[in-house]
This record gives sequence, C-alpha cells and structure tokens, in this order.
Amino acid sequence: MSKAIVSTLYDSDVFKMACRQFDKAADAINLPEAIRDRTKYPRRCLAVSLPVKRDDGSVTVFEGYRVQHNLSTGPAKGGIRFHQHVTLGEVGALAMWMSWKCSLVGLPYGGAKGGVIVDPSKLSETELEHLSRRYMQEMVNFIGPHTDVPAPDVGTNEKIMGWMMDTYSNHVGHISPAIVTGKPIAIGGSQGRREATGAGVAYLVKKYLTDMKIPLPKTTVAIQGFGNVGSETALALSNYGAKIIAISDYTGAFYNAQGIDIRRALKYLQYQKVLHDFDGAEPISNEQLLELKCTVLVPAALERVVTDKNAKKLKCRVLAEAANGPTTNAADKIIEARGDIEIIPDVLCNSGGVIVSYFEWLQNLSNFYWSRDEVMQKLFAILDKAKDSVEAQKKKFQFSRRLAALTLGIQRVADAKQSRGLFP
Repeated sequence: MSKAIVSTLYDSDVFKMACRQFDKAADAINLPEAIRDRTKYPRRCLAVSLPVKRDDGSVTVFEGYRVQHNLSTGPAKGGIRFHQHVTLGEVGALAMWMSWKCSLVGLPYGGAKGGVIVDPSKLSETELEHLSRRYMQEMVNFIGPHTDVPAPDVGTNEKIMGWMMDTYSNHVGHISPAIVTGKPIAIGGSQGRREATGAGVAYLVKKYLTDMKIPLPKTTVAIQGFGNVGSETALALSNYGAKIIAISDYTGAFYNAQGIDIRRALKYLQYQKVLHDFDGAEPISNEQLLELKCTVLVPAALERVVTDKNAKKLKCRVLAEAANGPTTNAADKIIEARGDIEIIPDVLCNSGGVIVSYFEWLQNLSNFYWSRDEVMQKLFAILDKAKDSVEAQKKKFQFSRRLAALTLGIQRVADAKQSRGLFP
C-alpha cells in the first residue's frame, strides 16, 4: 500500500490550487494510489543564489528556481519568469500545469518552470543581461537539449533567451540552439513563435464562438494583461473581426465601447513601455475590466485573478484562460454552478506557445527550418485535435471542460510512468 506524501517544500496557495485540481481529476479517472504521488509531485527542483554586479558597482544577490515536474515523457519544458512575487510554490504549480498541457496536446515533453525574484523594470539592460546569464550559468548542469528546455514567460523575452543560449553554448564549447526556445530568428528561433500563444488563444476562441453560433463581428473582447500573450491575442482577434473593448497592464486598464485601435495601443506601448495614460480609451481599474459585459473575457496576466469574490459578477459568455491558473478552485465551482459561461481551460487555451516551442526545438535539432505559414498550419492542426479530444472526453464522462482537459493530460503522464515501471 502506498503512503501519501505531503510536500511542504512548495507550500503556497497556487501550488495547493494545482494539487486540488490534480486530486479532483485523479479521483474522476480512478487513478491508482500507487501512481498518484509519483504523477502529482515535482520530480526535482533547484534553488540558486544569483549575485549580480550593478551599474553603480554594488552587488545584489537575487534568488532563482527551476522545477522539473515530470521527466517520464521526454525532456522537461517550461518558461522562465522574472517577477518580484515569484515563489518556489508558484514555480512548482506552473511546472505541474506544463506537464498536463504538454501531455494533453501530445508533445513528447514533461513539465518544468523557472523563476527569479526580481522586478525586471528596475534593472538596466546591462544588469538584466548579467542576471540572465548568471541564471543560465547556474542551470548548466541541470538542463540540456534532451533534459530540460527553457523558454520565455512573464518578464522575459526573446532577447533574454538569446543571452541564455549564448551562455550555455559558451559553456559547452559549441552553439546549442536547442537549449532554449523563443529565441530571436537570427540565432535559430522559429517563425511564428513570438505570436504563437496569442494566436492559439484567438484561434480556439474563434472555434468555440463558431460552435456557439456567435459571429465574430458581433463579438466584444476584454483582455486583462497586454504583454506578449495579451497583445498578440488582441491583434489576432481584431484581425478575425472581433471588437476589443478593453485592455490592461499592471499600470491600469482602458475601456472603449466602440473598440480600441490595437495597433495604436501597440505603438504607444513600444514607446512608453506601459499603457499608463493611453489616450485611446477611458481609464478603468483591472477589477472593473474583469466584470465588464463582453462576449469573451481573456485573463492574460498572472494566476488567481478570477476568484470567489468576482466570479458571480462576470458578464462574459466565454472565459478564455490565456494565463496559467487564472481561475481559483472556488471561482471554478461558482462558474460551473452558473452554467452560462464557457471556459476554455488554460492547459488547452494557451498551449500554442509550447506547441510552437516544440517546433522550434525540432527545427534546431535537425537544422531544417519552416515558413511561418507551415508553422501556423501545424499549430492549428494540433489545436484542433486537442480541442476535439477534450470535447469528446467532456461528453463521454459529463465532465466540465477543465476536468476533461486535466484528466486527459494526467492520464497520459500516469500511463507513461506505469509503462516505464519503477526504477529500484
């Protein structure tokens, strides 16, 4: 008989939330006790100190993490986030979700995630480069193109991935583009990777709206978070004909019932770096944005923003989870009981990024590169297949869409562990 473990290492609200999601899914598919904890808890983690020499000559020591949740289905895969509120528990939860996401869409990866406790906006370009390179230097013996392949996440971008790839390549003595994905095109990045997550979110929203017989020209969209994922989602949905009525970042939210000119907002962001004082819409709060009357609400920032406090007040028809874990377990129950909102769960909704990261990794390993059209065609084909499998699971077992997606992802990881057996 297996003895259940209780992990205190990752103790945090977001990790507990991910564990509760797992437990519910494991119960729903009667996952055997002997395999549960092996499938649930992260395989290993690394915490590192990162001393960085500042521009004024002083030295600041930052703290960084990397969690590899599952290595049974292939190399671990997951982003690195630079954010002042990063915790080991958060990184552990994100690594778990990456495992289920990769498994759900059929990628030969396990889940991983990394993070550094830092506000990147408070660093100069030089300091940011030193921190990025130091983080990768500390990870060299822990990752590799066939062990763990990082990517960008909140607070990181393709330039940072380029620095990290260069650091690893210098260490091993030859160029190793497959060590990270989300790199600049000039050093092995894939066409379509930068917009992949947002393009995937928009594509799935379009597919679900078609199922619901809601025409795109009559669709209104509110997007919380206007970083890479939120802005690319906005751009793709406006190109499909939808009206983007609200956008936001950490400096504030903006609303225009007639629709926001997304290209103008992007140009403003390019020069100002933040949306603060954007004059193409009226300012509202991020909380107000979540409660706007709209067809589609897209949380595209951090986790746990849809809570039991605001779940009753949502006025959307579709909740498209572009962020990881944006809806708490308590909010999930409320939305399920309401029955008037279709959720596109995070493990399906934002999987476009890791799918095109997989394409980038394949291209790097083979030194053979595809056009943007080929990348997008392959991306949409995988999303179609994943959506169909989730809908079939939902219908077969009368599950919620989230439970359907999680049970598929978790079952496939558990099957892989069972098939490999237990190394003595």
